Amino acid sequence: MLKKPFIPTKLPPNLDFTPIFSRIIKARDIVARYDEAVKRLPNPEIIQRSFETKEAVLSSKIEGTQVTFDEILMFDAQDIKTEENEKERDYKEVFNYRLAIKYGKDLLKEKPLAENVIKKLHKILLNSARGQNKAPGQLRKNQVFIGPYGATIDKATFVPPEPQYIPILFSNLEKYLHSDEVIDPLVQIAIAHYQFEAIHPFMDGNGRVGRLLVPLFLYEKKITAYPNIYISEFLEENRDIYYKLLREVSEKGNWTPWINFFLDAVFEQTKITLERVVKIEKLYKEFKEQMPEINSIYANSFLDAIFVKPTFTAKSIKKIAKISNNQTLYTVIEKFVEFKIISDATPGKERNKIYTFSGLRKIIK
Repeated sequence: MLKKPFIPTKLPPNLDFTPIFSRIIKARDIVARYDEAVKRLPNPEIIQRSFETKEAVLSSKIEGTQVTFDEILMFDAQDIKTEENEKERDYKEVFNYRLAIKYGKDLLKEKPLAENVIKKLHKILLNSARGQNKAPGQLRKNQVFIGPYGATIDKATFVPPEPQYIPILFSNLEKYLHSDEVIDPLVQIAIAHYQFEAIHPFMDGNGRVGRLLVPLFLYEKKITAYPNIYISEFLEENRDIYYKLLREVSEKGNWTPWINFFLDAVFEQTKITLERVVKIEKLYKEFKEQMPEINSIYANSFLDAIFVKPTFTAKSIKKIAKISNNQTLYTVIEKFVEFKIISDATPGKERNKIYTFSGLRKIIK
């Protein structure tokens, strides 16, 4: 039997907020504590890249990519730019996701989180061999459906609205995102995330764009100083519940269980991330105290660089470390190996060696 396309009700929904108040307070408290911890860091960039990578890996994994966090770091180290096999194509999607986070942050300094910005983010995400035929940066003009691989539309688990309804639904979503009459921004983005997925405005990449909007929205609302409230790790671990609760909003109008789940995701994931920030800060301070012993004016900048790029070659870290002379760079690397801060991941190689900063990797993983 052919399923009819589902047209979501326009926002805002009519909700009783009483059952979710305690979760709002709990989630807002941990987000505030996390944000303060990040702002206390001597250099917040020491966590940004790794957290972005972790989020990009897990958000992409929900959509079926198989590349791991360590594999991404190895690809990063070698500055892989080809897409010759599945792993490289997976890497490209993760690479694009990180790029979209950075680009989104920069865009929001000048423009609101509106349709044109979201289209640009989508275009970045789909800038790959896999995405080039999926109308990157454009609202879809075809009917799509969600279902098991190879299934036809009559076996679909969800059929989003027909293309002609997308502009008006997207306009309503945009208006809701900028409304100041919502009880709390976390609830607002929980509702907006559902609506975005229900509209399914693009041919592909809707899940990744929808999850990307969470940190960017909270950053735009000044709930956080950086767009770094990432929840894909929690959603990946609870993928079946995630999809089930989204479906229940569509099928039964059950908003409260979905919003509670989303607030739990924010709380649980931010709590874990806060613990990681504390550990990273401790690790950074420990190594910072050793820098005078390295006896190089570049020791501090190199230390910051390995927090940004924990797996690297001399060539790939040179610019980040701000060391222009190759011999100086090799000397600093040797000193960091000697002090057991980093290790040689390719001891059998004479050239293009890959080094790894396992202290940071163990915390992030």
